[in-house]
Amino acid sequence: MSNGRFTPETTRLDDAARAGWLYYVAGNTQDEIARKLGVSRQSAQRLVAMAVSEKLVKVRLDHPIGRCMDLAGALKETFGLQYCEVVPSDPDAPNLTTGVAIAAAAELERALKTDEERIIAMGTGRALKSTVEQLPRMNCPQHRIVSRLGNMMSDGSATPYNATIQLAERIGAKQYPYPLPVLAQTSDEVQVLHAQESMRNTLSLCARADLTLVGIGNIGATAPVYQDGFLSEEELTELEARGAAGEITSWIYDDNGELMDCKFNSRVASARLNAAGDRRMIAVAVGKQKARAILAALRGKLVNGLITAELTAQTILELNEAQNRG
Repeated sequence: MSNGRFTPETTRLDDAARAGWLYYVAGNTQDEIARKLGVSRQSAQRLVAMAVSEKLVKVRLDHPIGRCMDLAGALKETFGLQYCEVVPSDPDAPNLTTGVAIAAAAELERALKTDEERIIAMGTGRALKSTVEQLPRMNCPQHRIVSRLGNMMSDGSATPYNATIQLAERIGAKQYPYPLPVLAQTSDEVQVLHAQESMRNTLSLCARADLTLVGIGNIGATAPVYQDGFLSEEELTELEARGAAGEITSWIYDDNGELMDCKFNSRVASARLNAAGDRRMIAVAVGKQKARAILAALRGKLVNGLITAELTAQTILELNEAQNRG
């Protein structure tokens, strides 16, 4: 994995590095390693042995994954996450989504491999679209794929970053699109749209999803909701002044991860964004410009899982420490 770049050939070495970190640094047993990596005990033994034979293990793990697992452990402990994966950053392209997409696709594939029915809910965005593109083609007619928000842009065109349809087609699963615009004209219209029978079923699936993957957007001039035309410049300026930190499926929240009482949120037609609770809600997000938005989502328990890159993870932890000191 030279210079932190990702190639399919590095997967086995990465698994060995993870196993080595869990065994020699975190003090896990081989049974615990097998459970956490989703492999047999014999495979876990071989991976630990490979970590030694490939000279990944010295006093500390001599591999980018070692630093990443330290960061993931710190994020899990600090914010009480159920799941966290941190992948190496490419120094030449710190905002590259390839690494997080590969990790998210691996986690999604694990969920899809079960024979029992699973409901998978999806947001939108570049990272999630890249995740689906990294997923191998599978035959999973037992699962249901549901979107958490509409796929219509402000001019009525379809968003290019909707991942639900692509995922359902890739794995042969039944899909439940979200046949509404991202924003309604008024809050009353939201109530009318959500009262439709088809929408009540879709919203119920979103609430019962076994795994939800979402992206996280920042607030500012580069914010997706602003660049895509959903927020006017005047609205953006007002929300920034009021302390808006980020958005998930178009729901805007503050630095405490609390949804803001604003006109924009009153018109959001997406499935309601609540605290994640026990159901797996994993954010897939990368970029230092998103650190504040990710930190706020973690604080507010809007997600209970995170897949991000090394530099982003480091920035989140440093920002959290600085804000706590301030």
